[in-house]
Amino acid sequence: MGTLSIGVFSSLVGSMNLDFAIRLAQTAINKGHTVNLWLSGNATTLSKDKQKEFKDYSHLDKILRDLMGKGLSVVSCEACNQSRGIQKEDLIGGINRASMDLYLANSAQSDRVLHIGVE
Repeated sequence: MGTLSIGVFSSLVGSMNLDFAIRLAQTAINKGHTVNLWLSGNATTLSKDKQKEFKDYSHLDKILRDLMGKGLSVVSCEACNQSRGIQKEDLIGGINRASMDLYLANSAQSDRVLHIGVE
């Protein structure tokens, strides 16, 4: 099986980028692939722990945690987190923070790379 690195660069409003990325990661992991997920821009909000689930709003917390339990590696952009007021202690357990150089290094070692939401 191969390694897939997914970079999610979500826009401010009305984007389904995170939903698509998580479903893609789920499919790849279920087929036996290794998946690295990079959260950048507004996608970093997915990394915040203790978010409230609202009816009729996308809520990816449970599926994200399940995928992490199956080996999904999640890294959230440190600068993007800081600019949104998300501190290291606010992150879901197991999600790491790093600068873009880690994403680039992971991408270089992956069999396939997909950037989602780049404008």
